[in-house]
Amino acid sequence: MTITPIGPISPVTGPSAITPASGASSATGGTDFAGALAKGLDNVQQLQNKSDDLAVQAATGSLTDVHDYMIASTEASLATQLTVAVTNKAVAAFNDIMRMQA
Repeated sequence: MTITPIGPISPVTGPSAITPASGASSATGGTDFAGALAKGLDNVQQLQNKSDDLAVQAATGSLTDVHDYMIASTEASLATQLTVAVTNKAVAAFNDIMRMQA
C-alpha cells in the first residue's frame, strides 16, 4: 500500500489545544493520551453544536451571512470524518494485535 501525501493539514483549534491534564504526562514526557483524546472529542462536539446553532439561525432567517453556516458545517463534517477514520484505524490495529500469535 502506498501512502500519498495530501499536503499540510492545519489543526482546527491550534497547537496549544492538546496539553496534558493537570500533572498528567507519560513516562517519556509526552502528553496524556486519554486527555488529548477527550479534548479532541470535545472539540468535535463543539464544532457540531456550532454548526447546529447556525443551521437553526439559517432556517429561521436570523443568520445574516450564510457563509458562516457553510464554513461551520464543513468544519464539523471534516472533524467527524477524521474522528471516524482514526477510530477505524484504531479498531483495525487492535484486531491485528489480537490476531498475533504469542
